[in-house]
Amino acid sequence: MMSNAKTDSNGVHKGLILLTVIIGTFLGRLDQTIVNLALPKIIDEFGITVSSAGWIATAYILANAVFVPIWGKLGDTIGRKRVYVIGFLVFIIGSILAGLAWNLSSMIVFRIIQAVAGSADYPTAMAIIAVTFTEDKERAQALGIWSASFAAAVVFGPLIGGPLIDNFSWRSVFLINLPVGILGLVMALAFIRESVSEKASKKFDIKGALTLGISLSALVLVLEKGLEWEWLSAKSTTCYLVIVFSFLLFIRIEKHHTEPIVDLKFFRKRLFNQVLLDNFIVFMGMMGSVFLVPVFAQTFLGYDATQTGMLFMPMAVAMMASAAIGGRLSDVQPRIIISVSTVVTALGLYLFTGLDARSGPMDIIIPICIMAFGMGFAMSQRTNIIASIVPTHEVGVASSILALVRNISGAFGIAIFSTVLNNSIKGHVFALSRYSTFGGTDTTQYAQFVSLITLKAQIDGYHTVFLVSSGVVLFGAFMAMFIGNVKLRKGVKVHVE
Repeated sequence: MMSNAKTDSNGVHKGLILLTVIIGTFLGRLDQTIVNLALPKIIDEFGITVSSAGWIATAYILANAVFVPIWGKLGDTIGRKRVYVIGFLVFIIGSILAGLAWNLSSMIVFRIIQAVAGSADYPTAMAIIAVTFTEDKERAQALGIWSASFAAAVVFGPLIGGPLIDNFSWRSVFLINLPVGILGLVMALAFIRESVSEKASKKFDIKGALTLGISLSALVLVLEKGLEWEWLSAKSTTCYLVIVFSFLLFIRIEKHHTEPIVDLKFFRKRLFNQVLLDNFIVFMGMMGSVFLVPVFAQTFLGYDATQTGMLFMPMAVAMMASAAIGGRLSDVQPRIIISVSTVVTALGLYLFTGLDARSGPMDIIIPICIMAFGMGFAMSQRTNIIASIVPTHEVGVASSILALVRNISGAFGIAIFSTVLNNSIKGHVFALSRYSTFGGTDTTQYAQFVSLITLKAQIDGYHTVFLVSSGVVLFGAFMAMFIGNVKLRKGVKVHVE
């Protein structure tokens, strides 16, 4: 049994262990947000189309989604520290290679290497925290602070990336990972102690990993490209068939494998399923609309990438504060905290419906802080529930499922609300045109008339997205009330080398 003091059984301060995994998580998520800023420069240098450049992001998302559950299983099997360090090291190498890429093909290959390595972070980091912080209150607080690093990465991406790209080149957004990565790697080697599963794996589930990978690849691909391809096109339909066939085959394999990559017995736990469902609904609603806020700020308010990033800085502060507070509320049933805080999140999203072309910075900062404050409470509670209801030796696999559901829900949300925005704008253009008249003959004035209708329709389209997303998140708050009671685990028994 590990010590419940401020240091672990090897005398390392637990705060240093938490800081180590936060650096890894922050770096991996920062890379996802910062690269999007570099795409215009990459497009110019490589001489490629915007559509082709989209594969740089799509390839990363595909590889990341596929390997999260695989790394989770390997971490529980061969050692969390070992997997964490391997992932960190390969991520640094992939970052250097991406910074030296010479064309689109090489960039895609190197981004896949980054994604495969980066996907090792979430399941192993959560497992490391779970076995380091054994008291319910300290673990809840640690998970809350760690979860806030996701939001911090989203916020600081534009702040760091904008100046790097403007003052150096797009390659610097990859090469900056080298010094930060080395720091994180040294800290991981120095402070993290190896922990292994109570049950040693004898046979890795290769067939399960392969079929799950194919199914997830097809799913993420159609969610990323469905709007561009059209949802009922031949390409999209082919993806649907691949998803269904490979997933059914995956389920069949997992039922008969002695050591499945995803243990289906997790889904016999009512509480586990309730947390996953609530997580899916809330993140689908939130991610599906929040990604449009920077687009709105730059398109209609005239902000550049750096200015937009500064608008999001308070979001990190709000989420980190609420996560730390939420981690101390272990005596309150998690479903109550999740439900109430999710209502706050829905309120923040609803306030975005007041945005228009005359909005100022506070019209974005206030809603996003309210939203982030609510999310901080709920994220720490969900991760803590998962860490408490599964066997210690399977925390990595269970957390990888939570991460997978979160990623997929975000992809679903972006796909759904992108379609909602597109259709809503068309509907508003039709409605405004139908009830608007132009009495003059001047072509210049008529062009202004048309542009005003288009502007109004676009802004109304964004309002529709934020209204629908707040409704979805509010439904998630309602569903959270049905999450069963849970007694958070007070101690975690692990094997330590």
